[in-house]
Amino acid sequence: MTINTVKQSLSGWGRYPQVAAQVARPDRYVELVGLAQQAAIARGHGRAYGDAAISASGTTVLMTRLNRFLAFDAESGLLTAEAGVSLDEILQVVMAQGWFLPVTPGTRYVTLGGAVAADVHGKNHHHVGSFSAFVREIELFTPQGVLRCSADLYPSVFWATVGGMGMTGIIGEVTLQLKRIPSAEMQVQHRPAANLAEAFALMESAELDDEYTVAWIDCLASGKNLGRSVFMRGHHAEGALSSGPKAAKLKMPFDLPGFALNRYTVRAFNAGYYRWEGRKQQAFRCDLAPFFYPLDGIQQWNRLYGKKGFVQYQFVLPPETAAKGLEAVLTRLSLSGNASFLAVLKRFGAAGSGLLSFPMPGYTLALDLPLRHDTLALLDTLDAVVLDHGGRVYLAKDARLAASSLPRMYPQLDAWRELRSQLDPEGLFVSALGRRLEMC
Repeated sequence: MTINTVKQSLSGWGRYPQVAAQVARPDRYVELVGLAQQAAIARGHGRAYGDAAISASGTTVLMTRLNRFLAFDAESGLLTAEAGVSLDEILQVVMAQGWFLPVTPGTRYVTLGGAVAADVHGKNHHHVGSFSAFVREIELFTPQGVLRCSADLYPSVFWATVGGMGMTGIIGEVTLQLKRIPSAEMQVQHRPAANLAEAFALMESAELDDEYTVAWIDCLASGKNLGRSVFMRGHHAEGALSSGPKAAKLKMPFDLPGFALNRYTVRAFNAGYYRWEGRKQQAFRCDLAPFFYPLDGIQQWNRLYGKKGFVQYQFVLPPETAAKGLEAVLTRLSLSGNASFLAVLKRFGAAGSGLLSFPMPGYTLALDLPLRHDTLALLDTLDAVVLDHGGRVYLAKDARLAASSLPRMYPQLDAWRELRSQLDPEGLFVSALGRRLEMC
């Protein structure tokens, strides 16, 4: 079967790096059989931030037309769908029937296959773990044939694929266990934290623990205010059910000029945000969408960072080193003046079984940095801090990590490489990220 391809420049959501790619967009599920016999990498909505969803030397397979629902049991909440269906499309169907995603990242415009490949996590990781904990089965297209696997059926393949960033094969179908919810509203409460120590105290407080917790951090604060934050906690509230989140009405129509996001404008924004959100200390109700997906409210919000784009840097540190490591990172960020108005701190629970899954017990910080002349050098220094404190970076967000750092961050890398080579002995499924990091 001949698959038509076109040449196209691709990037991740951060718009860096830009990569010349050969692209195919299959309409029929059966076309995946042929694509799995050639050099290929699957790509969903392109919400990985760097070069993870771009083939290194073959075809980048756009999966978004393979978005059919195959089965849904409204009594048990078990859903089977093609990998190209987005989390938003799932929510539009299941929320009215009282179901929600068991784990969700900060955007609903991620495909089901992408959520598995990156083993995404959410604000509830400290209680339930990552996405793979609720994946009951996947269908995987490999050069060796089509394989169904799960935690019980070919478990080694399953745990290499979840978090494997698409390099064990093309994920075709996914069966996912959804979560029952009482309504489309959240019960939320905020607490301001004057510095990093107070932020840790709030996140570790048994009294303030909740189904979902997160903290926004002001990365430009310094001195006694280093790490000042707004701690947010919430849970699903009782009330009326409704259909899925509404489409965004706002749209970023153009790229902001490069000078728009600087330490002065971001400092002013951060100060205002800290005061406004920190004052919401009485519990309040809000719609589900702004709690889980605040940036989805603006279409093409990545244009805020200008034509050069930005990099997202997310890392996790173990509990015993998290406080000192985060202090060192925030100090370097504050001194650099590299402006990030989006910085999110979450607490992780137990690590899952995925060989390359990102989460491990501890704390994770994600921040967006406009790409300027010194940004990549700054991130090299942050990598050193993360490594010195026993941490790792998230591959789904990465665009520039050095290959030499990867084995120190992911101790099961060699086990993953061995399993991947059995599934793909000719090395067909290699992304630009995989080549850059010498994973295959």
